[in-house]
Amino acid sequence: MISEEQFNIEIEGIIVNAVREDVGDGDHSSLACIPASAQGKAKLLVKDDGIIAGVAFAKRVFNYIDKDLKVETLIEDGSKVKYGDLVFYVEGASQSILKAERLVLNAMQRMSAIATKTKTFVDLLEGTGTKILDTRKTTPGIRALEKWAVKIGGGENHRFALYDMVMLKDNHIDFAGGITRAITKTKAYLKENNLDLKIIVEARNLEEIKEILKTEGVYRILIDNFNYEDTKKAVALIGDQSLTESSGGINEDTARAYALCGVDYISSGALTHSVYNMDLSLKAV
Repeated sequence: MISEEQFNIEIEGIIVNAVREDVGDGDHSSLACIPASAQGKAKLLVKDDGIIAGVAFAKRVFNYIDKDLKVETLIEDGSKVKYGDLVFYVEGASQSILKAERLVLNAMQRMSAIATKTKTFVDLLEGTGTKILDTRKTTPGIRALEKWAVKIGGGENHRFALYDMVMLKDNHIDFAGGITRAITKTKAYLKENNLDLKIIVEARNLEEIKEILKTEGVYRILIDNFNYEDTKKAVALIGDQSLTESSGGINEDTARAYALCGVDYISSGALTHSVYNMDLSLKAV
């Protein structure tokens, strides 16, 4: 996984780019009718039920826009919220609050939706020992926000990107000429380039799992698109040699059944690619 320093660089980049995109050479609506000296206060109002996420990000946005803006937090990230709850107040220059408004809302609405969906999976898996993972099926440009939201919802991050973990999927295996060759080449590449990266290998059937197990050093085996019975057989075959991960269209209706097959992880792209934004608004007080 990426370091805290790298993560902060990603978040800072998101803020800088989003402000550039939204503000450009100025918020002319505010500049036209609100004096630069005007002071105001606004509240973040919840108009939905779920898990709130993005409070810490909002503070970073406000600080980037105007270091004199003051935020009073009433509800922290990861908390359950309901319609009518107040999450925070922000106070300071009215122009600054308005300049930050849309970025804060866009980010928090999406992050809260992801955190809420993640928490649903976490609750479904409670008591099984299986953890829910996100994937790289994220919105280009804001991956750090979406993976942050998964963590807030109680899930775990898979790899952040292509550079922090090796994941040999079906296409890699086919292009490389088979599982054994793909793994062997990968180990040689990592050694040659002095890279300490974990290796995950995808299996499409039980025979591929048997082949993967002939080679040491595979951190996790991705049991992809298996039914329940074959998943149980796969887990039994793998034993303690590698960690196990189920994936492939797993949803709220099937997640617990896969967890009860004994896998260590379930990964779901739906955590980030299939959510409906939580309804939030920033209103002047």
